[in-house]
Amino acid sequence: MSDSPAPLADPHRLFAPDEDPTAPRDIVILGSTGSIGTQAVDLVLRNPDRFRVTALSAAGGRVGLLAEQAHRLRVDTVAVAREDAAAPLKEALRGRFGPGGPLPEVLAGPDAATAVAAGDCHTVLNGITGSIGLAPTLAALKAGHTLALANKESLIVGGPLVKELAAPGQIIPVDSEHAALFQALAAGPRSEVRKLVVTASGGPFRGRTKADLARVTPEDALAHPTWVMGPVITVNSATLVNKGLEVIEAHLLYDIPFEQIEVVVHPQSYVHSMVEFCDGSTLAQATPPDMRGPIALGLGWPRRVPDAAPAFDWTRASSWEFFPLDTEAFPAVELARHVGRLAGTAPAVFNAANEECVDAFLNGALPFNGIMETVTEVVTEHGTPGTGTSLTVADVLEAETWARARARELTGKAIAEARA
Repeated sequence: MSDSPAPLADPHRLFAPDEDPTAPRDIVILGSTGSIGTQAVDLVLRNPDRFRVTALSAAGGRVGLLAEQAHRLRVDTVAVAREDAAAPLKEALRGRFGPGGPLPEVLAGPDAATAVAAGDCHTVLNGITGSIGLAPTLAALKAGHTLALANKESLIVGGPLVKELAAPGQIIPVDSEHAALFQALAAGPRSEVRKLVVTASGGPFRGRTKADLARVTPEDALAHPTWVMGPVITVNSATLVNKGLEVIEAHLLYDIPFEQIEVVVHPQSYVHSMVEFCDGSTLAQATPPDMRGPIALGLGWPRRVPDAAPAFDWTRASSWEFFPLDTEAFPAVELARHVGRLAGTAPAVFNAANEECVDAFLNGALPFNGIMETVTEVVTEHGTPGTGTSLTVADVLEAETWARARARELTGKAIAEARA
């Protein structure tokens, strides 16, 4: 395996080698009221000598929390995607900052997050959920910022666009699995890497057959045994779509062929992923399940943040288990490999169709197994894309629009047939 071209995420390359290590980094947090964002805010507040947040963005559904974050962090700008959230946000900010104090600038609308991602800062943490994070990802890269990437969808649906803009070392992955691979890959050159091993908790349905899964409910799927996440990503963990997306992400981040990326089930979620080298050595990155460690890596690299997350208590006995993936019950990973190899707009179709099917499942309009059955049909109908590396944002948006519409059509057809 060649050591060129340089992968998007490379622990051997430092994007800003002339940075003053004693100066606080200016950070922008996108998706600040979500799971990644709130933990990032906690990390920053505990490390004021390392980080200063200049701007926040959120969807706009939790303006009270957003105003509280803006006040505690003393940010310059706050952005919301929903235009109707601007007025209540300003009111909430006045309540926090007081009647006479200067308020942060408020941006509102679908391009607000993209605007703050392009603003002055050192690092942009993209913690937005879904492919709407693509435009802010591209804006941050184009502006020359370090990108701490938790929004895997933007890389998956816009891989060639991201690769065209990103400089070596400019992206630091924040997903726990890819942060683990990033750290393990520091042990040797890419030419000595034999395999990436991505771990999966197995979700709430580990060990169940495909027939068993036909009867599970949304409440069952949302009961993740390890992580507390939003509903879409929690269902994606139950179907293992999330792991399929991570396989595509690993391929794009580290320029490793799909046949050298393996998924193994590890229920304890202690080992976040592993790298096997050509001499037979396997390096595993392990911590108790806590996203503040990967977030700290994304914000602080190449310097670690002391006590960012809990460490293991090695005086207590524990058992770590590993199991092969049941691809019959959980076909999402193999389907993701397929669309990853197709490239072009196929990953965008896969992701968009899945989001629509997850929504239908959560609303009782689709059985659990119907999620992947419908996504597979949409991907098959989409066929082999011809865009290749000439992919544009318009291509991605058009493919997503078609996939969402087709998934809704198929979901509605399934409902009608079930009621007939």
